[in-house]
Amino acid sequence: MAGNTSLVVNALIDNVDQVIRGKRDQIRLALCCLLTEGHLLLDDVPGTGKTSLAKAIANSIAGGWKRVQFTPDLLPTDITGVMVYDQRSGQFSFREGPVFTNVLIGDEINRGSPKTQSALLEVMEERQVTADGTSRDVPRPFFVIATQNPRDFQGTFPLPDVQLDRFAMRLTLGYADADTEVAILEEYTRTQRDDELEPVTDTVELDEIISNIDRLSVAHSISEYIVQIAAATRRHPDLRLGVSTRGTLSLLRIARAFAATDDRDFVTPDDVKILVAPVFGHRVALSAEAELRGVTIETLMADIADSVPVPRTSGA
Repeated sequence: MAGNTSLVVNALIDNVDQVIRGKRDQIRLALCCLLTEGHLLLDDVPGTGKTSLAKAIANSIAGGWKRVQFTPDLLPTDITGVMVYDQRSGQFSFREGPVFTNVLIGDEINRGSPKTQSALLEVMEERQVTADGTSRDVPRPFFVIATQNPRDFQGTFPLPDVQLDRFAMRLTLGYADADTEVAILEEYTRTQRDDELEPVTDTVELDEIISNIDRLSVAHSISEYIVQIAAATRRHPDLRLGVSTRGTLSLLRIARAFAATDDRDFVTPDDVKILVAPVFGHRVALSAEAELRGVTIETLMADIADSVPVPRTSGA
């Protein structure tokens, strides 16, 4: 199982790397998130490739994908769908919104109003949309890849904690290194921007891999280790909000995917430590005093992970 997973993931990484150069580690983390059918939040400054990464992942999968540009005037029904009246039949019918796809790209999600943002809560958690008292399933697998700019607050509505908790992982791409950026400039052509990647896998194979990863065994000591790290965030004096149980489940599942992409059928403590920041970081909130002292989430999460004793064995 791990071997097949690593082959598919390497093919996906190579494919996406044609668009997002020099970010193979971040691409692997993003794919590990999606291999658990988790949702991904790309949080970075403009021009670092957030939307390009989302489109490259979507194009690498032979399935449906749709893109929504979030704006303050976007309505919830513009996302989920709406009941419309058919004059010919004299009946109402449901017109599906863009969430009825395999990959939904939400561009600048924090520019949508809180009411519109909340329209995603049900479908992100339960993979269904309820309208007019009827629940309708979306296609599986189903992923949301959302982007936002953390530095531009004009005309934005910060995602509430309950919305952030729906995202399995938050990633920051950062700027490309100098050599990579020079190569990008030298290889750039006008037509290159419009080139679409060829898919390297399909939704059937992807769904099978997701199911197999869910069955990968994890040692009891590793589960305890994850819970102990989460518990440390809940009692830390610099945090007003700790990690939820949904967060511990996300870390466990993504750690399985991370191990599988490394041709392993077991999870190690190092896997957990690598994933603590991207999986837990957006689920915690600093206290006002900690913010005044200049404490950062990244440093605090690293300190918390280091403070929890590492289990001696990781075998199942």
